[in-house]
Amino acid sequence: MIKRVFLCSVFLLFSSALLAKDSDIEQLFKADGVEGALLIESLNGDVQYTNDSAKAALAHIPASTFKIPNTLIALEEGIINDQFEIIKWDGVERQYAPWNENQTLATAFARSCVWCYQRFAKQVGDSRYKQYLDVFDYANKKTGRDVTTFWLEGDLRVSPREQINFLRKVYLEQLPVKKRNFKILKEIMLVEETLTYKLRAKTGWKGENGWYVGYVEAGDEVWFFAHHMIINDQVDLPLRRKLVVDALKLKSII
Repeated sequence: MIKRVFLCSVFLLFSSALLAKDSDIEQLFKADGVEGALLIESLNGDVQYTNDSAKAALAHIPASTFKIPNTLIALEEGIINDQFEIIKWDGVERQYAPWNENQTLATAFARSCVWCYQRFAKQVGDSRYKQYLDVFDYANKKTGRDVTTFWLEGDLRVSPREQINFLRKVYLEQLPVKKRNFKILKEIMLVEETLTYKLRAKTGWKGENGWYVGYVEAGDEVWFFAHHMIINDQVDLPLRRKLVVDALKLKSII
């Protein structure tokens, strides 16, 4: 009996160590000189890969990854009808040239158009946001002093693990949202489609916080991922996606 308990304890410790740090993914981070956390998880959560489970539990400003729930909110509130409706440019010249023209929900999402979602936010209002964050059970459920910037510099914080928890509810459509709105969101999240997989994702960046979150449908399998990394320079931005794709290939997911 004592021997059996000892063996079980060793197995649990070994399993915890594997979950705490996947050496293959850790090597990817070292090779690219990246500091951060990547969590990859199967649909039922039975299989997880991460370079650092402690960092995967740390919460950060969500930046443009909040456009995932924010899109559902704007659609539910009837602020925008679908991915094709025109969002008229206000004529203000901004530093990022692709923002300086009319947008659709699809382009606003793909280009992380801040002014588009700020326009939505003014119409949603702080009290409604708090209600949605509560029913969505999204991260720490906090907004901030400015309803148009709380996901960029307010009090909202989310961890890679929480990102995956929310993405799973999006994929399974386990939120109080109309089915057509899930469909629209999933369509505009699609960034790559091959004969063997579909990749749906969203980038995020604010200050030193860089994000790439989403999920992969590969055959009969679904895998969620959330990558948060420290951005020291704009040249690091492509690494948000690169590390995720490299890790998905390394684990033979894609």
